[in-house]
Amino acid sequence: MVCASDDLVDGGRGVRFTVNRHGVDEPAFAVRFRGQVHAYLNRCAHVPVEMDWQQGEFFDHSGLYLICATHGALYAPDSGQCLMGRCNGKGLVAVSVTEHDGRVLVIEEGRDSVG
Repeated sequence: MVCASDDLVDGGRGVRFTVNRHGVDEPAFAVRFRGQVHAYLNRCAHVPVEMDWQQGEFFDHSGLYLICATHGALYAPDSGQCLMGRCNGKGLVAVSVTEHDGRVLVIEEGRDSVG
C-alpha cells in the first residue's frame, strides 16, 4: 500500500514510497490532481535527482504543476510530460497505481490488478 486515499489532497503534499522496478527498489511519489491519483518515479527527466523541494512537496506554489526543486523544470501532474525546463520533451516515469477501498495501491508489473 502506498497510503490511505485521504492522505492525498488535490494539489497538495505528495506521499513518497519505494517501488520495485526490474528488481531494483526506486524512490517514487504519488499526488492527487483533479481528483485522480498519479504516481511517478521520484527523479527529474533532466538529471536523475529527487524532485521534492521539501519532504513530500512536489507541486509548485499554484498547485497546478509538479516542479523539480533542483532545476525548476515543470511537469504536468496528470501525464508527467515536461512542460518547461531542460527536459527536452522527456517526461517523468509513471508508476501504475489504483485506488481501492480507501487505499492507494501500486499495480505490480505483470499484473492487471492488486488484490
